[in-house]
Amino acid sequence: MRPDLLRPLLGTIGLAVGFGLYSLTGRLAEPWQSLCIGAMFVLLGVAAWFYAGDERWIKVLGVILMAYGLLRAFLLR
Repeated sequence: MRPDLLRPLLGTIGLAVGFGLYSLTGRLAEPWQSLCIGAMFVLLGVAAWFYAGDERWIKVLGVILMAYGLLRAFLLR
């Protein structure tokens, strides 16, 4: 088998984009800051859910991320 060299590169780019977006939303005024950060966690959870396929622990992680995103958006400030 040949290792998939594109996967680590895409993961690194994804982390850089994620941290960049998180820091940019940190500059927003409330309530937009909490809503945007919460939406990012919800989207990350949805992406994890669809990526999971048959792996149950990734689906559970997706649900946890979605729940935290909703809590962050509407309750945690």
